[in-house]
Amino acid sequence: MDTKMLMIQPVVALVIWSLVMWAWMYVTRLPAIAAAKMPMDPNAPAGDQMSKLPAKVRWKADNYNHLMEQPTIFYAIALSLAVIGDSATINILAAWTYVALRILHSLIQALGNKIELRFFVFLLSNIPLILLTFNGARTVFSIG
Repeated sequence: MDTKMLMIQPVVALVIWSLVMWAWMYVTRLPAIAAAKMPMDPNAPAGDQMSKLPAKVRWKADNYNHLMEQPTIFYAIALSLAVIGDSATINILAAWTYVALRILHSLIQALGNKIELRFFVFLLSNIPLILLTFNGARTVFSIG
């Protein structure tokens, strides 16, 4: 298999996971809205209505939002590494590690939201992200 493809696989995997979280969000949110008989008010401040839903429902939406934030950096650096042809084994392993940690982060948040553990996993996920960025910068800027 082309090494560029090996670098793109974790990107696609995280997109798939993001869509799983999107579906999980709606599978829990829509019944909760119906059970609460919550009318949709277009004039309500952003987030006001959803804040009235049970925490276990909101955690899925919160995590989906998190998957739209920091992972954008992952997508950019992983795709950059694939384009420039820097699909070294360490980068592929770092990319998969990042994806695994983000999935773990999602499960922690969506199932029980133990904040200390979730934050620790988030911190750990930055290590492979920083490694990918360092390796990309080293290649692009011909450092070391």
